[in-house]
Amino acid sequence: MTADALAVDPEIGLAQRLKAHGLDRVTLLAAPAAIYILALFIYPFFYGLWLSFEPKAEGASLWANYARFFSDPFLYGTILTTLRLAVPATLLNLLLAVPIAMRVRLMPNQRLLTTILVVPITLGTVLVAEGMLNYLGPQGWFNRTLITFGLSSGPVRLIHSYLGVFLSIIVAGFPFTFLLTLSYLTGIDPALEQAAATLGGTAWQRFRHVLLPLALPGLLITFCLSFVQAFSVFPSAVLLGAPAGATRVISIAAYTAAFEEYDYSMASAIAMIMGVVQLAIVAGVLGLRGLSYHGSTSGGKG
Repeated sequence: MTADALAVDPEIGLAQRLKAHGLDRVTLLAAPAAIYILALFIYPFFYGLWLSFEPKAEGASLWANYARFFSDPFLYGTILTTLRLAVPATLLNLLLAVPIAMRVRLMPNQRLLTTILVVPITLGTVLVAEGMLNYLGPQGWFNRTLITFGLSSGPVRLIHSYLGVFLSIIVAGFPFTFLLTLSYLTGIDPALEQAAATLGGTAWQRFRHVLLPLALPGLLITFCLSFVQAFSVFPSAVLLGAPAGATRVISIAAYTAAFEEYDYSMASAIAMIMGVVQLAIVAGVLGLRGLSYHGSTSGGKG
């Protein structure tokens, strides 16, 4: 019986009618998640998009906020500043995570070492930044050690600069990158690498011709997720950087517009620009993923 016939037949129950349209009880379990996404992501996004075209100044054009942003070097320069922090930090985290994950996946005490490496996730960015202030500050342990052993004549400036924020992104973002990388590398069948070793392949050749092509799609996804996390840096840029200078990232520009200038329309426009930049980078990386290997990562047939 067709879905239209079920809809008009009074003897057919509601459950059967919904099932005929692909809405069975299992499918309805996704309803809470759909409502959650609608309430906390889709609605705020479209509201912010609409608000960005409602400039605070009377009589201004719909594009006034965007025109103001791209006509002011102090504002549009925050895009490059944020990229200068997020892209190198994400690449470095990924380069560090790959060899460590390759080693950890073969260790018997993998759980213990993994637990130690992911501790920074439990601390949060604010606590990590506070710890770095105490450790790397002018009177911190690091500078005191250098001065005590005669390695430096005075405190080395490691905070309230680009380097301080960069290090905080590395510390806070590495565990996330490492866990994703470990999951992808662990999913590759060790028999494939063993077969390459049997054929005389060196460690570098096995990595380059076997492991890397198989792990590349996952590593690109890891880059995207880690980049989005790094691009939205805010507490570290304020606590460890120079918010009005070298580390004035785009999130600080949005915060300033919203809570210092009380221009929520401009803040929404900056947030939209921030989202577009992130999506452009992610789309480009995912485009490269389409050129990578898509077959099975397990041994055996198929």
